[in-house]
Amino acid sequence: MVELHRLAVLPSVMRWRIEALRDITGQQPHPRLLAANRIYFREHIPDGSYAAFMATDDGEECGCGGIRFFDAPPSTDNPAGRCACITDIYVREAFRNGDIAARITHLLTEEARKLGCGKIYIDPVKG
Repeated sequence: MVELHRLAVLPSVMRWRIEALRDITGQQPHPRLLAANRIYFREHIPDGSYAAFMATDDGEECGCGGIRFFDAPPSTDNPAGRCACITDIYVREAFRNGDIAARITHLLTEEARKLGCGKIYIDPVKG
């Protein structure tokens, strides 16, 4: 069973970020890119505008994902104006060809709804 675990410690978030970037690009991320990511996560995780999650499948680490939170003008279908963007979904190779990515997406969507988001978007990663 796939479960999400919220990551609040920068080294854990960066470990997953580096792994995903390496896998997507096939190379070590540039130090400036990593520094920019550290700055982003240091600011946005504590202020609540980004939440990082690790996924496990039957207790084994299998992937990760994140949610960016933002406000938009209130509308009839989103009176509070609270929005979320699901991003950075990554699944380790050994867990691919199943439904892990779909499960992570579903769980992140549920998390965003619990946090009051009336609109939820998905930002796909281009490899």
